[in-house]
Amino acid sequence: MLAELHIEDFAIIESLRLKFDPGFNVLTGETGAGKSIIIDAVTMLLGGRADTTFIRTGSERARIEGIFRLSEAIRQVIDPMLEEEGLEGDQADLLILGRELRNNGRNFCRINGSTVNLSLLEKVAAPLIDIHGQNEHLSLMQARQQLRFLDRFAGLENQRQKLASEVRHLRKIRQQLAELQRDEQYLARRLDQLTYQVEEIELAALKPGEEEELNLERNRLANAEQLSQLTGETYILLVEGQEEQQSSVTDLLGQVSKLIGNLAKLDESWNEQRDMVEGLTYQVKDLASVVRDYADSIDFSSSRLQQIEERLNLIFSLKRKYGSTIEDILAFGRRAQEELENISNNEANIERLKEEEEGLRHRIGQLALSLSQARQSASETLAQGVETELADLSMDKAVFKAAIEWLDDPQGVYVETEVGERSVACDETGIDRLEFLISPNPGEALKPLAKIASGGETSRIMLALKHVLASADETPTLIFDEIDQGIGGRIGGKVGQKLWGLARRGNHQVLCVTHLPQIAGYGELHYHVAKQISGGRTKTSIEALAGDQQVEELAQMLGVLSDSTRDSAREILHEAEAVKTGQPVQAKLTLSN
Repeated sequence: MLAELHIEDFAIIESLRLKFDPGFNVLTGETGAGKSIIIDAVTMLLGGRADTTFIRTGSERARIEGIFRLSEAIRQVIDPMLEEEGLEGDQADLLILGRELRNNGRNFCRINGSTVNLSLLEKVAAPLIDIHGQNEHLSLMQARQQLRFLDRFAGLENQRQKLASEVRHLRKIRQQLAELQRDEQYLARRLDQLTYQVEEIELAALKPGEEEELNLERNRLANAEQLSQLTGETYILLVEGQEEQQSSVTDLLGQVSKLIGNLAKLDESWNEQRDMVEGLTYQVKDLASVVRDYADSIDFSSSRLQQIEERLNLIFSLKRKYGSTIEDILAFGRRAQEELENISNNEANIERLKEEEEGLRHRIGQLALSLSQARQSASETLAQGVETELADLSMDKAVFKAAIEWLDDPQGVYVETEVGERSVACDETGIDRLEFLISPNPGEALKPLAKIASGGETSRIMLALKHVLASADETPTLIFDEIDQGIGGRIGGKVGQKLWGLARRGNHQVLCVTHLPQIAGYGELHYHVAKQISGGRTKTSIEALAGDQQVEELAQMLGVLSDSTRDSAREILHEAEAVKTGQPVQAKLTLSN
């Protein structure tokens, strides 16, 4: 819900900071005072059109910021968006949206203090507010939303989800069929290509790690002569000695060992060093053995070197085609083999998938028909409820209908009807194409909600729908901009009661701009909007009213201030309070003209 709104240098508003009640909020004031400008500011905050004409004259920029308190249900919708973009706020149940418009035409959008693009702001803001009277924010005007509302109203979400799962399965089966039913020439070419690739990889008989081993062996063969010379010289130094007068490392270590052994006999502190020398002697002998064995293994073979070069060239050639490593090549071969088997079994797979597709079309048809029948029943209940609400709002001749139709589709699902089987278009929502239709006046044809011309009628229809669908609508904040257009005081009390009831029944926050005191009397928070001229400049001010201030405002809205209008204002507040508390409304006061 919208907890707080800050507007700065927007149109004639210099600076306003408004705190809203969770229930029913009303804004009143003279025409042109700035009430609708506040709604325009909210619209722009939600991602609406930003025009530099909104910037207050003499200012460089206009700023709007809204603080929203999120319920658990709305958090389930909003939190994944914020987490995906790393936009989580300091408090999980608070969301701060901001919009700034500058004179140069640039505008900046912010979510929890971070700059974002306009589309993301719109996406995050969309579930938060419906503004009735400005079509771009009316979710009930959208056909797909209307179907979702009807399903929630009738408690059909589980049926719909089960149907959607089967439709997704059918879509997957058809995708597999499409892949298998490509033209025969392509399949024949693909079959030859895959057969060649699989055979080429299999004939190579590659082994993981083989390339590294071959490179090591090639390196030894290419340097065999130098390796033989180095190992020979090393072995002579270790065991034989280079010349007759020069002892080997082994002989020298033997002499050292003998000398240190004698020292140890005279001084036991040399025992550790004696053991050390003896260990070195054994290590040198082991090293000499390794060198000798390595020297004996060196056997230069030009034919083996050629074999290795050919093998490495083969691996290099395969790597260029199938992957950067032997493991990649082998993986490519496995995938090619799987595709080859699928193509080889193409006809059998096609027949199997066709049978599965037909079975799904019948099964989905049964589920969709059951869902459609439940919707038909719920739509009649909904229509009766909306017409009853409209009658309370002085539209007793209005006719409302939730029209459901099916579209034929040869590739659709099979639905049993009274005249036989019918193939009907179906998506994840089912076979129904729903649209809310309305005829506001006798003799007028039923038309979609979006085609209703009168703003007052649109607002009242939206109010009636919202009242009936309150339990199904998750939008936390509903704004009605001058819902009283075209209605009088007698109906105004009903409208006010319904707006207050909407805030109670559906756990909604309601904001209403009104000129009717009968509506304003039901407000739980009443703001008076006024414009003042100071220093040659016009600016908007706002004040929360209570007690005598509210009486004075309602009396002013009734006409010329007098004891009579004040009494009438008190009566309006008294009746509203009686309705809120469930008390019987007392007889009206006798008012003089």
